Amino acid sequence: MRAEDEWEQISETVRAMGAAVGLKETLHFALVGALDVIGHAEHAGVSMVYQHTRIESPAATDDVARRGDELQYELGEGPCLQSIREQETVWSDDLTVERRWPRWSQRASDELGVRSMLCFQLFVTHDTLGALNLYSSKAHAFESEDRTAGLALSAHIAVALSSAQDAAGQESALLGASVIGQAQGILMQRYELLPSQAFLVLARAAQRDDSTLQQISETLVENSVRGHGGAV
Repeated sequence: MRAEDEWEQISETVRAMGAAVGLKETLHFALVGALDVIGHAEHAGVSMVYQHTRIESPAATDDVARRGDELQYELGEGPCLQSIREQETVWSDDLTVERRWPRWSQRASDELGVRSMLCFQLFVTHDTLGALNLYSSKAHAFESEDRTAGLALSAHIAVALSSAQDAAGQESALLGASVIGQAQGILMQRYELLPSQAFLVLARAAQRDDSTLQQISETLVENSVRGHGGAV
């Protein structure tokens, strides 16, 4: 692919991610775009580390990418983990002779038929890191141009994922505030309480049940809708 074609594909991917609704759709367009931009890639996945502890793959183009990512988490080694922890870009030209991650490389090549790997670090938020993981069944599949284009694309993907997560968090916060307000209204009407008194009842119930205000409120609202009443 010529350089101008690569940048046009990157631009199209950026536009698609910008128009996406929600994190899931953003990830979908990110991976589809990655395969378009990096023509030598056959499979793609995204790894995410949440609060520097939990790691998972929220999206993958197929079972090869999904299993390739999962094997890295299970074995505690692999290019995407190295990319997340140490470097912006990590690649391997031939996994059959790779020595940096011997257990993962052997299983990826033997079980999944993967020979080449290219990973880019995604810095999403202060609490969330990730990696864009690209797989190929051919040795020496990825060229220097792929690394350059992929690095540019991964920067745009990180920005898009950060925006999608922020939007999801804002939506969740709004929904939480709404259900808490509904629960307060139910208590105020049922027991003739002031808003501050109803909120205090919810807070004490959450503390007693080792729960959250939103969970307690959701239970109260659901029981009220079903006509079960129920105490807080």
